Amino acid sequence: MSDTFQDALSGLAAIVGDKHVIASGADQEPYVVDWRGRYHGRAVAVVKPGSTEEVSSVVKFCAERQLAIVPQGGNTGMCGAATPDDRAGNVVIRLDRMRAVRNVSPLANTITVEAGCILAEVQNAAKAVDRYFPLSLGAEGSCQIGGNISTNAGGTAVLRYGPTRDLVLGLEVVLPDGRIFNGLRALRKDNTGYALKQLFIGAEGTLGIVTAAVLKLFAPTRSSALALLKLQGVEQALEIMARLRGAVGDRLGSLEIMSRSQIEAIAATVPHVTIPFELTTPWYLIVELTDTLAGVDLDEPLATVLADAMEAGLAEDAILATSLAQAKAIWAVRHSVSEGNKRSGYVVSHDSVVPLERQAAFVNNVEARIKAAVPHANVVMHGHIGDGNIHVVALIDRVHCQDPEATAKLVSEINEIVDDETAAQDGAISAEHGIGITNRGRLARVADPLDLELMRDIKKLLDPNGLMNPGKIFAGGGLQR
Repeated sequence: MSDTFQDALSGLAAIVGDKHVIASGADQEPYVVDWRGRYHGRAVAVVKPGSTEEVSSVVKFCAERQLAIVPQGGNTGMCGAATPDDRAGNVVIRLDRMRAVRNVSPLANTITVEAGCILAEVQNAAKAVDRYFPLSLGAEGSCQIGGNISTNAGGTAVLRYGPTRDLVLGLEVVLPDGRIFNGLRALRKDNTGYALKQLFIGAEGTLGIVTAAVLKLFAPTRSSALALLKLQGVEQALEIMARLRGAVGDRLGSLEIMSRSQIEAIAATVPHVTIPFELTTPWYLIVELTDTLAGVDLDEPLATVLADAMEAGLAEDAILATSLAQAKAIWAVRHSVSEGNKRSGYVVSHDSVVPLERQAAFVNNVEARIKAAVPHANVVMHGHIGDGNIHVVALIDRVHCQDPEATAKLVSEINEIVDDETAAQDGAISAEHGIGITNRGRLARVADPLDLELMRDIKKLLDPNGLMNPGKIFAGGGLQR
């Protein structure tokens, strides 16, 4: 290690303490490799500050020495946005020690938490005061709320509550020069100039480090009903959704779809998950109704809609969950898609969102084109059909991915198919996973040039030296035209 980097380690340790600076290569491994094991970077140090002031001091220290800063939450992302590149001078900043719940207000329906809080901890803190925080994803036991905010995470409750952006009232952010943006206000109405907090939600740590947030809470669910439907196609799912909205309105809490091939991949690779239904049709739809009133019978209206749908030929079969255990077993399948896909082969995943009316055309076209171009690909799909976000995933046997150059070409071919079909349906290539490393080339290819210009201008204004999470969203830090 050079004297410069050794001095940097000493300086960082002086700020946060020796035991909160990780310099060893072996000890750094969990922090310099992404969740899927696809990106491997380097870092002169992994630093774990214990307060916003320490984050600010670390960032100032790095900025003065032109050390690149890589903010990292739970490292559960799908696009490599939290992984350092291979330059020698990266400093990874983790907020694991910043897990305090600063305030909970049942009156205002708000909770103020530090960015290192695990998502499940936020949910539990809300539950402790008889409130509900609706963000829910498969990684909620390990992802951090700061990462959720920085990627504008979606999840299974967007249909009713919106993505993370809709759940944030205020933010505290350390800027690339170390200044602290204090927008930590629990106000439902605030029209005093630009909504600056929105810049940092979904920015993937390229504009600053979220250190704390004020989040919205809601009344908890006290009544629910869940069913699994067996369908022939996405068209039927859309018609059933329309009928449900007409019958139950906002009680429609979640609407999740999975292809048979997706469930088969889970069944083959995730032994601790049991498939609690027989696979007899190409598509499976999870429908969940919720209400904040206790004792409301939601089974009856759900059963009525489903019976009418089956009579109209929209569903082959419907399983109405009769117990909490049965409902959890069905949800366990949905929450295991990432794990199952990772174990099934080389994953080429996509996060497209298209208008609701065009989902069926998108699904049919993209599957046919991928299978024609790459016959050995296993195309699986899952997603949030109620908000237009269906994940198209091509699983490639690893025997076909031994040569990095050939693999890159294969991935590019599949990506172009999905992107072209997304554009043809007037959609966008990322609904909830973000851009990171994985999608930055795709963004450059499909985005409106003016959009890219404005984003670069914002990046240059806040991070003129390109030190904050370089190489994410834009190649090379994002400052060049």
